Formats: sequence, C-alpha cells, structure tokens
Amino acid sequence: MPRLFTALEIPRDAALSLSLLRGGLPGARWLDVENYHITLRFVGDVDCPTADEFINALDRIDRSSFSLSLSGMGSFGSKKPHSIWAGVSPSPELMALQAEIERICQRIGLSPDPRRFSPHVTLARLRNARLSDVVSYLSGRGDFRTDSFDVGRFVVMSSRDSVGGGPYLVEEAYPLGWRNSAPSLSSSAWQPSRSN
Repeated sequence: MPRLFTALEIPRDAALSLSLLRGGLPGARWLDVENYHITLRFVGDVDCPTADEFINALDRIDRSSFSLSLSGMGSFGSKKPHSIWAGVSPSPELMALQAEIERICQRIGLSPDPRRFSPHVTLARLRNARLSDVVSYLSGRGDFRTDSFDVGRFVVMSSRDSVGGGPYLVEEAYPLGWRNSAPSLSSSAWQPSRSN
C-alpha cells in the first residue's frame, strides 16, 4: 500500500529557483526537481476503505485560491542534521487549508498529527553531513526568496518505499476557488418547469 499525504505542488519557476540551491554540501542527497512539494498532512499507510473515505472527504473543502512565496532556508535535526529545506512565507490561507485537512483526518478516525505544521520544501536528505558544513552551506543562502505564485489546487500524493525523496505520484487533485468562480444561475435564468 502506498503512503498517502496531501500537498501543494511547486510551480516550474519556483522549482527552478530551488534547483539552483543544489550542490556544495558533502553528504547531501538532493531531491529531483519534479519531487518538490509542500506537505500539508502526512497520512501514511492506510487501508483502502480509509483511503477512499479520506479522498472523498477532501472533496468537501471549499476554499479560495491564494498566493504563496518561498523564503529562507534551514535544516531539521539541530545537532545531527538530516535534511535541508526552503521555508514558506507566512500565509493565513495556507494555515487555514492545512487545519481543515487536519480536522478531516481526525473526523475519519486518523490520529492527530503529533508535529506542529511547519510548511517547507525538502531539498535534500543528509547522510553523515557535518554540522559545520551544514551551517556553512546555510549561512550563504539565508536570503533565498522566490516570487509569489498562485496556488490553485492541492493534491493527494503517494510515495512508495524508497530511500526518501520520491518518486511521488499525484493520486487526486482538488481545485481551490472553483465554487466561487462557477457561474451562478440567477432566478431569472433558471425557473423550474410548472406542470399543469
């Protein structure tokens, strides 16, 4: 069974900016550009009925599209770093979307996510990287920033067992703002037929 998670995809221009950060850090295994994403909620290995219920429940989300930008860099694992990431500029819309997905997960019986949501794009997994090398790498890239980009959908992705970093497959996509942009039927444009 594949591992499931919800995510935002990274558009091409932002992904190209991120790809320029690759290299210059011994012990780093860089993710392929097509695997960049912002994880909203990791679900993990679930049985088929739970996966179906989860995918169907997400269909009820009705949120507007919004803009995001990436800024700053850091690492996870303070004394023994295990990954390098690019940060996401603060976004109330992103936090609200993630919180709604979390509520849906709990409603269908999934355990609450024990980690506080910290939006980021993982760029590299580290193996035996020296802390001093990581600090040096990050110190020259702390002012990283992308132009803002529109977020028009979120997706459910799956990953197979691998050494981390993909490949990831989009299993389902959920457009944002589609209900707001659909043409409404005014009362004069639509009238129920009357039977005599």
